[in-house]
Amino acid sequence: MQSPSQIHINLFEQMALGGTAARRLLVACALGGAVGLEREWRHKDSGLRTNMLICMGAALFTIMSEVLAGGATDKSRIASNIVQGVGFLGAGMILHTKNRVLGLTSAATVFVVAAIGMTCGGGMYVEALITTLLLLIALQVIGAMEGRLGWKRFPMLYEVRAEVGAMLPSDVVGIDRAESLAKGIGAARFRMMQAILKVLDGVGLRLHVLAHDNVAGMERVCFSVVGTQRTHAAVLQQLKASDATDQVVVFRDVEEE
Repeated sequence: MQSPSQIHINLFEQMALGGTAARRLLVACALGGAVGLEREWRHKDSGLRTNMLICMGAALFTIMSEVLAGGATDKSRIASNIVQGVGFLGAGMILHTKNRVLGLTSAATVFVVAAIGMTCGGGMYVEALITTLLLLIALQVIGAMEGRLGWKRFPMLYEVRAEVGAMLPSDVVGIDRAESLAKGIGAARFRMMQAILKVLDGVGLRLHVLAHDNVAGMERVCFSVVGTQRTHAAVLQQLKASDATDQVVVFRDVEEE
């Protein structure tokens, strides 16, 4: 078998190969960029540049796999390692937190983008385009459909606020007054936390506190809830209806897939 160092390609062959390779690389960049724009619009870490580079790199490895193989019968040795490399890259995008796993969809997207790049590197433009369209449909249309049907469980950040009062020093208001204020604040805090736990117990969810503080007498508890659209609607309605809470604010989790 001829080694890569012994392979010599003349100028005419380089020009012919360069035109074909450039066309395949440009198509790979365009298709990878289309997926990257969708990821960028969703504010994901694997955005436009990442998907373009992955798709172009996979295409180039596929092209060079055939060139460097020379007269060998097995011309897929280099291209076959793309799957392993992308596997390591995807594994680095998956994060495991205390109550959920993040990045699975992004990792799967990178895996498919690499496959699209390999398809472009092989000159199968129609198949690469069809795969790109199916990937965009899976990311956008099917995700929206799952939300409408109530199948999809997604995270939301809840911030419950209650006016409990502020602690005052005993040398200003006196010992008795300071102790009375402390008892009132403690009771208000207990009622607010009890109301939150009661609502979450009703829908079978565990409280996972992200932040808990007191700002100028305003008690603030922030926690994450993972559930369907119906679950979030029930939690929000019950928290707002509670007498122990003054305000409930809901935020979209930016890490949502």
